[in-house]
Order: sequence, then C-alpha cells, then structure tokens
Amino acid sequence: MLKLFGALVLLGLALACIASWVLDSYDTAWHPKRSVQHPTVGDGGGGRSPPFPSGELANIFWFIQVSDIHISRFHDPRRIPDFEKFCTDTIKVIQPDLVLATGDLTDAKTESKVGSLQHEVEWQAYHNILKRSRVMERTRWIDIRGNHDAFNIISLDSINNYYRKYSANQKVGSFHYVHKKPFGNYSFVCADATLNPGPKRPYNFFGILNQTQMDLLDTFRVESLKSNQSIWFGHYTTSTVVSPAPGLRDVMRSAVAYLCGHLHTLGGLMPVLHSRHPQGTLELELGDWMDNRRYRVLALDHDLLSFSDLRFEQWPAVLITNPKDAQYLHPGVEPLGRIRRSTHIRILAFSEAPITAVQLSVDGKPLGNCHSAGGPLYVLLWDPSRYLTGLHTIRVNVKDSAGRASVREQHFTLQDELTPSFGFAQSFVLLTDHYILARVAFVLTIVLNVGLLMAFRFLQVPSGRGLTSQACMSLHLVSTMDSFYYSLLLFNLCTALGPWFVGELIDGHSGACFAFGVFVDGHFLEGSLTYVIGVVQLLFFNMPLTCYLCWSLHHRCRGNTFRSHFLRPGCRLRTLAIHLIMLLLLTWQVHSCFFLLQTYGLIAFFLSPVRTWALGLSLLLIYRAWTGPAPPLRDKSKSATPS
Repeated sequence: MLKLFGALVLLGLALACIASWVLDSYDTAWHPKRSVQHPTVGDGGGGRSPPFPSGELANIFWFIQVSDIHISRFHDPRRIPDFEKFCTDTIKVIQPDLVLATGDLTDAKTESKVGSLQHEVEWQAYHNILKRSRVMERTRWIDIRGNHDAFNIISLDSINNYYRKYSANQKVGSFHYVHKKPFGNYSFVCADATLNPGPKRPYNFFGILNQTQMDLLDTFRVESLKSNQSIWFGHYTTSTVVSPAPGLRDVMRSAVAYLCGHLHTLGGLMPVLHSRHPQGTLELELGDWMDNRRYRVLALDHDLLSFSDLRFEQWPAVLITNPKDAQYLHPGVEPLGRIRRSTHIRILAFSEAPITAVQLSVDGKPLGNCHSAGGPLYVLLWDPSRYLTGLHTIRVNVKDSAGRASVREQHFTLQDELTPSFGFAQSFVLLTDHYILARVAFVLTIVLNVGLLMAFRFLQVPSGRGLTSQACMSLHLVSTMDSFYYSLLLFNLCTALGPWFVGELIDGHSGACFAFGVFVDGHFLEGSLTYVIGVVQLLFFNMPLTCYLCWSLHHRCRGNTFRSHFLRPGCRLRTLAIHLIMLLLLTWQVHSCFFLLQTYGLIAFFLSPVRTWALGLSLLLIYRAWTGPAPPLRDKSKSATPS
C-alpha cells in the first residue's frame, strides 16, 4: 500500500511539472526578458519623444488584409460578385494605402472537391475583377500565393503557374516592400513558404522554408530595422511552416505583427485566432473570405498598430487606434509611451453613408461625442492621467445617416507590463510546431504497435480469467501465429518506412509518398502532413485491425465459429457492436482508396501498399481468422468468459 501511495505521489508530481511546463510555454502575456527591445526609428525609446497622438489627421495610415478568397468556377456563385463589390465599393469607402491579399486567391479544386487542378478560368475571373474595379489605380494591391495557388504545379516556370500571368504582384518567393510616408518608412516583409514543386492536395497543407530562404528572410529582417515599424505577412500560420532552427518565429522577432490566413477559423471552431510569439511578435490569423466574407482593417497611428476584423457589407466599420487594445500591445517594438502623452482619443470610422455620430464612453462613463479631424478620423479630447493604472474599457458607438450603427469595445491600459494573455487553445493552434508534434506521435504509435506484436511473440503470458489476462492471451495468440504476425508486422513497417503509394503527385510527373516525405520529379519535400495522416491511419485502421483479429482468434480458440459466437447469451449486442465498428473502419479504408483514385489516378490506386493493398490484406486476414484452422487453446481456464 505504501509503494502504491509513493507511486501515485510521483505520478502527481510528474503531471504537475508537465502541466506547469505546458502552461508556461503557452503563456502569451508580454515578458520583457523574452522579448526583443527594438526602439522605433526616430523615437527616443518607449514613446517619450513626439509626435504624440493629437486631434489632427497626421502620422497615421491604414491598410487592408483579405485572405483565402478561393475564386471558384464550381462553388458559391456569390463569391465572385461579392469580391468584385468589395474591390469596387469597400475599397472606395475605406481608401487604404495598400491591400494585402494573403494567398489562396483561387480554389484550384475539381467539381467534386476531391481533386486539385489549376483552372485558368478562375485566374482570369480574379484578374478581370482587379481590372474592372480599377482597384490597382486606387491602392497598392499586393497579392501572394497560398497552398491552393501552388496545387499541381511542377515548377515556378510551369505554364500552369497562372499566378505569374494573372496576379497583380506576380512576384514569386519572399520579398521586402518599403511603404514610404512623410513621417517615416514602414517595412512589409512577405514570407513565402509555398512548396516548389507543388503537389496535389492534401500534401501541401504545410509550407516549407529551406535554409537559403531563411537566410533571405533574415536579410530582410536586418533591412527592416531601418524602418519605423515592420509587419510580416504570409499565407501559412507559423505553426504550419516547416523551417530549420531557430525557426520562422525567431527570424521575424523584430516585427510588430505577422499577418496570415490559411486555417479558415478551423471550420468555425475558432473565429478568432490570435496569439503572441515568445519574442513578442503578434500572430494574427484572418478568417477566410471564401465562406465568412472576412477582411481586416489595420492602422499604424504614430507607429502603434491597431486592427479590426470585419465582415463584408457590415457598416459602419470602426477601428480605435488610440488608446490601443491592451491585449495587442508590443512594448518591445511599439512606442507605447505615446499613448500616455496623447491628447486625444482617436477612432477611424468608415461607412457608405455619412457618419452622423461617434459616441464614446470609458468604464461605462460617457465622455461625449467625437468630432471629425478630417477623412475617417474622429477624435475626442481626454486626460490619460486618469487611467494610469489597471485595465479599462473603452466603448464606441458609431451611427451613419442610413440608420445603421456599430459598437466597438476594447480594453486598454497605460500601466507598464500589464498585457492580457491570449487563450490556451488559440496559442496551441498558432504556436505549436504541429509537424514536430505529429512526427513524435507517429513514432510513438508505430513503436507501440510494432513493439506489442514483437514483445508478445516472445513473452510467456500467464493464464487468468481477468480482462487484462485475456487481452494479453489474445495478443500472444496473434503474435505466435506466423501468418498473422508477419502480415501485421509487414503492414506496420510499410506504414512507417515503405512507400504509401507511387503515382502522379503532379500531372505528368511521378513520385512516391512516404511517412517522412514526398519524392516527386527528383525533388524531396520534407514530411509534415504525412505524419498526421500516418497517425490517423495507425489509430483508425492498423491498431483496430490488430485488436479485431485478437478478439476473433480468441473466440476461435474457445471453439466458436462466426455463427456460433453470436448465440452467446448476454453478449449479442456487444458482439454486433464490435463487428459494426470494424465494418465502419473498413468503409473508411475503402473511402481512402477512393480518395487516392480520384486524386492521384489509377497507378497510385494499384500501387498503394498502405491503402489498396492493406484493404485486401485486412479482408484476407479477417476471413482466415474466422474460417481457418482454430488456433490451439493455451489458457487452461476454459470456463473463462472471452472479452
């Protein structure tokens, strides 16, 4: 009893240490020791020198981000006209200095949504929207590639790379753009992690940056130190980019924010995906235009970055630029002292109809109506010294002449080192290197699956009536029958080391897919999503198949047949449920084979050890388990009830 108590205490301590490490790893409050101290150009450090936010339309500019547009020839007929109206009307109202379209400009899927193909008509539709709306005459339009824009493209020079022909930017790869204003320069650094070559879906869900690309980005980082602020942008979240150490987050450590898309609010599960890197940089994933019609308005007001995530045609659009939202402060690079020395609260308000009222309150106390400072900027005189400590709430109610109203509420603080942390779930999604997590999970699952088979082949299993004893006996039974042991061992080793399939990963170009990566046309793409798919394959087919065979052979060694084991009193429902679960998993494997056929063609379908061949092997093993010779009974306790 004392030993058990000691073991539980040690287990509790270990779990407490792990929990403490996890919570510390995803603690996204700003920590000065972990963050980069990079005073803004022209600022004495911390915002102690002017200019300070005042009642004039000065030292401010704003821009827009839109992502995951997915222009499609097959789906959602409203998507194209809505996007054209966005480029025509919304851009005309907001009048941004520039627009960042952060990837997945087109859908590049077949009508069934299974295959992937670059459709020139989709790119022509995108290009025609830019031309008809004349948006590039009103603003600087910077569009970059996403993973869908790189589907099924063997090289950047391929005739199927329509991005080079129809996009506004037409720049392939990472680049550094300096936006010049009378009050300073602002760096916009694109981190392009799209794959080259770009295989068909789904194996370019993760981006890859090699050492050469990382060195180029580091050069851009050094160049951007001369600017007032630097903002990085790309399609992929940093958690879905494979990069050499010290990693992409470290390279962008001097940036105030990284703007991205790609995850589409995780199907609506996380409508807000924002977090903070350990170095202090904000990572701000934007919901998609495709289904949610999301876009983002950002402003740099006296070198302080503010933003508002909005929905298409929801007016008025409101953005509070001073005081800045407390959760998104970056003391390492922003002159936050300017907020404490500001004379006016500053708000950007946009609408198709004239703005009629901008009402403001702080901590529930009305401060009055803001007045126009020119353009979309509305200001109100305030006394920051009344809010020097603690967390406060500012609320703005904006109305226009069409009778529409929008309310914007956010927290702010003027107290040093008081920045609210982001949620654990958001930080886990954005700050975890998921390809590393998937790789570890894959290796552990393989070791567990193969290790159990090999261990029970040589272990002597004692007899017993308990559930654990019977499970061990079943595993021992499968492991000592050569036909089952070697079939399952070969199947699992092939999942771990062998090719999953061989076929056209890009139209006209053959390759092979392994757990550790993809070979196509002489190029190797490091494994990322392959590990995730491998874990799913192991957990939902390989391991259940082994368990089902153990259960089946255990019944056979008790003298049961496929028919007779249904007749046991009190066990029919459980027996039926086990068979239905296995049937469901076999159906899932059939669907995987169909997906392989639709995506990569007949050659991949027939040359797939882990999909097609595995399906045939599993059916053969199940048939043999129930119709082959009954295995010898090793348990002397014949009266024991099988599990």
